[in-house]
Amino acid sequence: MSVADDKTVVREYFNSTGFDRWRRIYGDGEVNKVQLDIRNGHQQTVDRVLNWLKADGNLSGLSICDAGCGVGSLSIPLASEGAVINASDISEKMVSEASVRAKATLGEQASNVTFTTQDLETLEGQYHTVVCLDVLIHYPDDQMADMITHLASLAESRLILSFAPKTLAYTILKRIGEFFPGPSKTTRAYLHREADVVKILEARGFGITRNEMTSTRFYFSRLLEAVRS
Repeated sequence: MSVADDKTVVREYFNSTGFDRWRRIYGDGEVNKVQLDIRNGHQQTVDRVLNWLKADGNLSGLSICDAGCGVGSLSIPLASEGAVINASDISEKMVSEASVRAKATLGEQASNVTFTTQDLETLEGQYHTVVCLDVLIHYPDDQMADMITHLASLAESRLILSFAPKTLAYTILKRIGEFFPGPSKTTRAYLHREADVVKILEARGFGITRNEMTSTRFYFSRLLEAVRS
């Protein structure tokens, strides 16, 4: 299936059944055990990024692009710390939900974040830091390099990515999961070799400075911080 078709599937999913499902997962309401596990895993990834950025001590006024922002799980706490956020998502419903949550949570600081509905490929501008969490899972290998290259072109200093690592164990787990469709099933998911991601970043002039792995029963994500050399 073509990338255009992949993108259409993702957009339609997150504007329909996927939106309601993931809004619950990213919220604090009642969910099933699988969804709760995914919620906890995703929040661990978000918390790690927040801890990295807070540890640097320069969030106030820092320009950040949150590419694939979902319902604002990262953008909103960053805006509360004084960062200036350009947040986008392919799903209009996700962006609308993020805006509502930001206004309800941030008060006057809601002006620190701008939400737009955009494909990652159409993002423009220059930002100190570009963050893209749990989005590369929607991109096949033959498009992953172009996507990372584009995100790197937006980052003046730093690019933070998370992706589902392609290992034997995770590949087997993914294949098993495909046999059991149900309320927690999402769009097609692509795993990527960490060595391939690092090679792409290094070719664009970035070096890995921090990395973490989040692994729960149903959520697994490698997190990399890459800084311009």
